[in-house]
Amino acid sequence: MVTTYQSRTMAIPEIHPEHKEYWDAAAQGKLLIKHCDSCGEYHYYPRVLCPNCMSDNTTWIEAKGTGSIYTYSVMRRGVPYAIAFVELDEGPKMMTNIVDCDLDKVHIDQKVTVVFKPSGDSDTEGPFVACFKPVELV
Repeated sequence: MVTTYQSRTMAIPEIHPEHKEYWDAAAQGKLLIKHCDSCGEYHYYPRVLCPNCMSDNTTWIEAKGTGSIYTYSVMRRGVPYAIAFVELDEGPKMMTNIVDCDLDKVHIDQKVTVVFKPSGDSDTEGPFVACFKPVELV
């Protein structure tokens, strides 16, 4: 069976002032994550406090935009899509969509790279959302 990814409308995320830099970078095709200058750990979802040591001594860094699929699920009702946790090369895991591929060939430990897809019904309605596609297709 071949389940080809089809473009679908993604929900428009809420943008809070403390995440504005993240969404501005996404519009430029850059994936930002937070780095804690106190404990040295990276984290995602970007937030003011480090979830590892609770320090507010965090800075934005541009991630490589590569990683591997930690776990995933393919939804086949309506427009098929895959959601996954991708473990970034920097270490944190992020929930995301797997796109631009045959969803039946997605597998755990598969190498992926970031791509940005628009949210909302048009390319101008909402911010761009970080998704991932298999590296073999790059």
